[in-house]
Amino acid sequence: MRGERGFALVITLIITALLVAVTTEFIHDVFVETSLLHGYEDAQQASLLAESGVQGGIKVLKLALSAQDYTSLLDGWAAPQVFQDERGSLRISISEESSKLDINSIVFPNGTLNEDYYGIAQRLLDRLGLPTDLCDSVADWIDTDDSTRAGGAESPFYQALSTPYFAKNAPLETYEELRMVSGFNETILRKLNPYLTVYADSNGSIYSKMNINTAPVELLAVLDEQMTDELAARIVGYRKQTPLKTPSEIIQVPGMETIGMAVQGKISVKGSVFRIQSRAQVRDTIRIIEAVVRVVGTDSTVLYWREL
Repeated sequence: MRGERGFALVITLIITALLVAVTTEFIHDVFVETSLLHGYEDAQQASLLAESGVQGGIKVLKLALSAQDYTSLLDGWAAPQVFQDERGSLRISISEESSKLDINSIVFPNGTLNEDYYGIAQRLLDRLGLPTDLCDSVADWIDTDDSTRAGGAESPFYQALSTPYFAKNAPLETYEELRMVSGFNETILRKLNPYLTVYADSNGSIYSKMNINTAPVELLAVLDEQMTDELAARIVGYRKQTPLKTPSEIIQVPGMETIGMAVQGKISVKGSVFRIQSRAQVRDTIRIIEAVVRVVGTDSTVLYWREL
């Protein structure tokens, strides 16, 4: 009898252990499934929130651009906007692509070099400590012929690579496309990113112009061969107090009386192409949407869209 009670106790302990194991596994599965469900819901909500941030940014730009004939870093859109509640947050940042050098503008539509913009690009590369031959590589990538410039590369070069391809012979469509151009690498792309764009803001001109009110000081300093760091700093100081409302006002900046006449054809005072970054967080889930949009009047066109 005593042996039977001992055996029953052993069986009871085994059954109890099995029940505990099964219950623990069940609780774990429920927890995992619930977490996955919440994670999926949070991701969906974060994506929708980030997209709404982009749409909100576009509306802000439409309102701002309709109110004045210039854009500047003093405008409301230029300051990041942050919205928070107990569940998460939304951060919207807007920058002006028209403040950068349109790298496609170094070549005219007919394939010949735009010497003014080619010169700006070369001076920028030199200022950043990068090979100026990169200008030739870009020009060969864009132009429609197969003649190789001194520091450039055409289809025969690209066809000889381990993974061959042809030179595009057309304008760059995204900044990332520069990875395919001879001489470019990730380090160079990161270094040039604040200063180059591929989105034209021509305003009826045959090439894109830079907004003097928003261009970084490094680009201002290479607008012309006669430009200096001191003159570039004066432009920045002037526009902080009084944004330029016409390109001709550049001559009102001390020291720009003569040089200003030479650069007027390369500059504008109002941009129409903007980059919007919308970062949404719902609990621990983050989604970021980056969009480039052209805003003209009440119309807007999305030129680039990426979600991370």
